[in-house]
Amino acid sequence: MSEHFQHDVLVIGSGAAGLTLALTLPDNLRIAVLSKGELAQGSTFWAQGGVAAVLDDTDTVESHVEDTLNAGAGLCREDAVRFTVEHSRESIQWLIDQGVPFTRDSEPAREDRGFEFHLTREGGHSHRRIIHAADATGAAIFNTLLEKARQRPNIELLPQRVAVDLITERKLGLPGQRCLGAYVLNRDSGEVDTFAARFTVLASGGASKVYLYTSNPDGNSGDGIAMAWRAGCRVGNLEFNQFHPTCLYHPQAKSFLITEALRGEGAYLRLPSGERFMKRFDPRAELAPRDIVARAIDHEMKRLGADCVYLDISHKPAEFIKEHFPTVYERCLAFGIDITREPIPVVPAAHYTCGGVLVDEHGHTDVPGLYAIGETSFTGLHGANRMASNSLLECFVYARSAAADIQVRLAQTPEPQALPSWDASQVTDSDEDVIIAHNWDELRRFMWDYVGIVRTNKRLQRAEHRVRMLLSEIDEFYSNYKVSRDLIELRNLAQVAELIIHSAMRRHESRGLHYTLDYPQQLPEAHDTILAPPTYHD
Repeated sequence: MSEHFQHDVLVIGSGAAGLTLALTLPDNLRIAVLSKGELAQGSTFWAQGGVAAVLDDTDTVESHVEDTLNAGAGLCREDAVRFTVEHSRESIQWLIDQGVPFTRDSEPAREDRGFEFHLTREGGHSHRRIIHAADATGAAIFNTLLEKARQRPNIELLPQRVAVDLITERKLGLPGQRCLGAYVLNRDSGEVDTFAARFTVLASGGASKVYLYTSNPDGNSGDGIAMAWRAGCRVGNLEFNQFHPTCLYHPQAKSFLITEALRGEGAYLRLPSGERFMKRFDPRAELAPRDIVARAIDHEMKRLGADCVYLDISHKPAEFIKEHFPTVYERCLAFGIDITREPIPVVPAAHYTCGGVLVDEHGHTDVPGLYAIGETSFTGLHGANRMASNSLLECFVYARSAAADIQVRLAQTPEPQALPSWDASQVTDSDEDVIIAHNWDELRRFMWDYVGIVRTNKRLQRAEHRVRMLLSEIDEFYSNYKVSRDLIELRNLAQVAELIIHSAMRRHESRGLHYTLDYPQQLPEAHDTILAPPTYHD
């Protein structure tokens, strides 16, 4: 039997953004935090590099803002950038207060720095401003916040819950547009439960799983973006998909990212011959922004017919490497690669969704009662290319801002109402799950081939034709069979793939992460790509 739940706040996603929001809200609110699988399966846990923030007295807000605007290729919203950077220090202090074990500076703290933790530097940054916990920052942050959440009796942590769709007044045939909660698949029982909430928060991550090769965990299937679109929310700049330049290339190494901090600490990119090549593409060489580095690697691999290039930090002392990059060292060693002695084979892989659901500085979407934070959202911070380690910062700043806004609106928001149960009376169990597996594979392959690092009009047209056929097949399957995690994710991935393709087709220039051979030049004026669903109401 399906169940009904009522909460003050329903948080869909248990990563950095979702947990931060839940912990920032007052103790007297009933909060549910949903995770698609086990609680540690999101992107936060696997983040290696760190969090960008203005922490050192030799650094400034203006410098961080300028670096972010430069990396964003003229498309960042300056108000969003400034809002994020101005709240960076207090967000880091909040994490320190929670007990996150950031790496401390091994040298005695100097009075001119004014900060006791070690800071590293990554591509696009003009200062050392990345606070980290060795090279496993995400795990350190996640484990700390999860433990704090477990100590809060008002926070209900619910693993193995896959959100199917949002419930809005419009979908129930009621006047108004407000989000009232969500239908959620309980993977343990196989039933779709009903969650009613005064406020619903999408913190479900990005959509990099739409590509065949990705650094992301399996759950990053664009669920929040697709659900928000179906509920009537606009989306923005989905053509900008960041490909991380350095993912470990090894047949058994699924989705293992080699942190940008290696290049920040002096690692070189080399061709199979051993030759360095980045200075031919950018004077900043290995410290150029990710889009430039990823395109350079892609170009060299295609030019040479090479399977990969190599990232080499072996010229640094072995103890330095082991101390600063223990996770990368151990993981590579498990595959027979000693990074203190030999270079690491790497390839680019889909890494981050720079666009998403349109929100303001409080995480509001176009639908009342619905918030989006973290990678699900489009705040305007990243522009046409996210700068390294700004993403985790965005999670904390906007989660805390959304939590504050929810508290302000509580008094004017009624208690959650009883909602109708999920109707499964017209569907049956599927005996054709091979269709899901086939469509999943086809979708991710044509997105990689046609809507990847380098695009053309013809490739985009082919992708559009394929995705329309897939959406039709998926819709028919969804209407006739019981939902499963694979079907829900495939439906959402196909929807987001269509939005990415349409966004890319609208941009007749090359800017940041969107590079097309048909429009190789950048236009003099920068404009966001905003798509509105048929159900959008201004």
